Amino acid sequence: MSDARSAPLYCPYCGEEDLRPSEAGHGAWECHACTRVFTVRFTGLLARAVER
Repeated sequence: MSDARSAPLYCPYCGEEDLRPSEAGHGAWECHACTRVFTVRFTGLLARAVER
């Protein structure tokens, strides 16, 4: 597994792709289309596998 994190591809609020890292903190991104700042954070893994 890699320690590198991938960047979000689009804003979760407006769907635009004009995202830049924010100085607001680790994992924070700025959307220059809708002027929102949001954070992407890994919460954890499920305790068991999800059946399909």
